[in-house]
Amino acid sequence: MGSTSGENHGLAGVDRRDLMKRSAALGLLGVPAMGLLAACASGGGDGGPDGGGTKGKTSADNPFGAEKNSKLDVVVFKGGYGDDYAKAWEADFREELGITSTHTGTQEITGKLQPRFNAGNPPDVVDDSGAQQIKVDVLYRNGQLLDLTEVLDAPSVDDPAKKVRDTLIPGTLDPGMQEGKVVALNYIYTVWGLWYSGKLFRDKGWQEPKTWDDFLAVCKDATSQGIGGLAHQGKFPYYINVAIMDLIAKKGGLDAMKAIDNLDPRAFVGSEAAQAAVEAVYEVVEKGYLMPGTNGLTHTESQTRWNQYKAAFITCGSWLENEQLKQTPPDFDMKFLPMPLLPGSALPFEAIRAGSGEPFIIPAKAHNRPAAQEFLRRMLSKEWSTLFAKEANSLTILKDGVDPGVRLRPGTQSTVEASKAAGDHTFRYLYTEWYSEMGTALEAASNELMAKRIQPKEWLKRCQAAVDKQAKDPASKKNHRD
Repeated sequence: MGSTSGENHGLAGVDRRDLMKRSAALGLLGVPAMGLLAACASGGGDGGPDGGGTKGKTSADNPFGAEKNSKLDVVVFKGGYGDDYAKAWEADFREELGITSTHTGTQEITGKLQPRFNAGNPPDVVDDSGAQQIKVDVLYRNGQLLDLTEVLDAPSVDDPAKKVRDTLIPGTLDPGMQEGKVVALNYIYTVWGLWYSGKLFRDKGWQEPKTWDDFLAVCKDATSQGIGGLAHQGKFPYYINVAIMDLIAKKGGLDAMKAIDNLDPRAFVGSEAAQAAVEAVYEVVEKGYLMPGTNGLTHTESQTRWNQYKAAFITCGSWLENEQLKQTPPDFDMKFLPMPLLPGSALPFEAIRAGSGEPFIIPAKAHNRPAAQEFLRRMLSKEWSTLFAKEANSLTILKDGVDPGVRLRPGTQSTVEASKAAGDHTFRYLYTEWYSEMGTALEAASNELMAKRIQPKEWLKRCQAAVDKQAKDPASKKNHRD
């Protein structure tokens, strides 16, 4: 699982011309989590005015004074994108700056790192993603994240006349913001929606559905042939909320989406879009169109069964293809599908949820802060962005950031084509980054819904209660979308 992303406070501010340039160069045109970090024993602190470790001499090529022969402690979520890209970065870092790395690739981010944060001994750089992600808002409230302003205002590796922030796709910094500060760098350009097998659709004579009625018709036909209509990653209900929340945004438009992010007293109860969306997804449950057993499966288990043609559709983000490389048949022909439309939808079929995912952080008590800052600066260079694309089969938030020789796989190509078709019609929720406790409550309600333990009316009540509870927190007033 990767992680999910942010856009400007309106229709997402991603410059499509920039994305098209990058996609043309390619020859073609990250996850919210379940566990909460307990209150940490040690508060903020920054390890001294320059962070931990010895600061070397600064220069145009080394603006933070990363010290040669020092060591960098890097922890990377080894999920949908693997961690080979980070090993390639670390090898280049060692060759260019003489800085060696301690590398840890793991899916147990909270399990391995919570004790280190509690003890005031965190790593220097963390890819804080996956089902066991340490919630960014929790770390921020405990004073344990470095403000990344210095990194973003540093000269770009590729064009020192520009600041790093000026080389990024507009809007992609938004999900890493807490109270107006960028404290996490969401690195990967991600889209979310439905996925299907081009081969299966050709074999069955199915057409890509553009309306929810057409989607249900495919699910019905699949079920009649012993194939599940929709698979979802039942043990991680974040994924089914891709469908529900996309339907809300497309049915009600940006106002319906922003009502949730802004903790509106009618975000769910009283929202026609929310009611229509949850009733539409529940119809899949009521009519028996779910892949059998999907409610009890992990993300990889459900995805693997989908790869085995046991379901027509699955919900996910664009890390799916890379995560399932070993399980995907060579002729599967993975395809991305925007969420089909409910009647009277405000946004067009082509509209998609898109933005940046996979948050990288520098802990406030990083022992080698100068090297950590330089590491993030180099992540936002064309060389390292290309290394990522080669190893992880995905685009980054860097404009024109991938060498023309890189070719992406079919599923990722289809996301690039979908982004082109969407144009300016992209959107992105921010509550997942701003309010992790609320996000977990919404996921819990969806888990009950998909298991038929509650019905849509109760789902709306539980989700609104979570919004109302979050709205009572004075800190929530510091986050707002216009």
